[in-house]
Amino acid sequence: MEQPRPQQISVEIGDKEAEGIYANLAMIVHSPTEVVIDFARVMPRMPKTKVLSRIIMTPMHAKLLFKALEDNIKKFEKQFGEIKIHGLANQSSRNIGFESTIDGEDDRN
Repeated sequence: MEQPRPQQISVEIGDKEAEGIYANLAMIVHSPTEVVIDFARVMPRMPKTKVLSRIIMTPMHAKLLFKALEDNIKKFEKQFGEIKIHGLANQSSRNIGFESTIDGEDDRN
C-alpha cells in the first residue's frame, strides 16, 4: 500500500509579522485541553510589563513545538557551540525568563 504524500502548505507572512516581537519572558499554563504561552518583555529597572503575544495550542501541538525547538537548538549548538544559561546555579527566587508554572495547573478552570 502506498503511503499518502505529505500535504504542502504555502505560508505567507505580512510585513508587520515579519518584524517579529522580542520577548525574554514566557509564562506557560495548561488545562487538559490547551496550553497557553504568554510572551512578554522585561526591561531593567522597569517593575511592570504586559503580555505582547498569547499563543494557545493543543497539548499535542505544544509537544510538537517542544520537539521542533529541541531539534533546532541541537542543530544550533552543533554549529555555534553550547548555549550557556547564565546564573542557573545561583538562581534567585525571582525568576525572570522562560518558565512554566510551578505546579503546572491552570487556575482559569
